[in-house]
Amino acid sequence: MAEFPMPPFDCAPGLRLSAHEKVIQVQLQSLERRQQQLEQLLERLERRLWLTVYGVAAVILMRAFQSLVAMS
Repeated sequence: MAEFPMPPFDCAPGLRLSAHEKVIQVQLQSLERRQQQLEQLLERLERRLWLTVYGVAAVILMRAFQSLVAMS
C-alpha cells in the first residue's frame, strides 16, 4: 500500500452532514420568503378591513345626519 498512496477524501457522514446543512439553509430561506409574503398579505387585509370599518361608520353617520336634517 505504500506504493500507491490513497488521495485524501471526505468521509460519507461528513458529506451527508454538509448536504443536510445546505437543504436546511434552502428550507429556511423558503420559509423566510413565505413569512414575508404572509406578512404583506396580512397588511393588505388589515388595510381593507379598516377601509370597510370607516366606510360603515361613514354610512351610519351620514344616515344619522340625514335623519337630523329631516327632523328640522
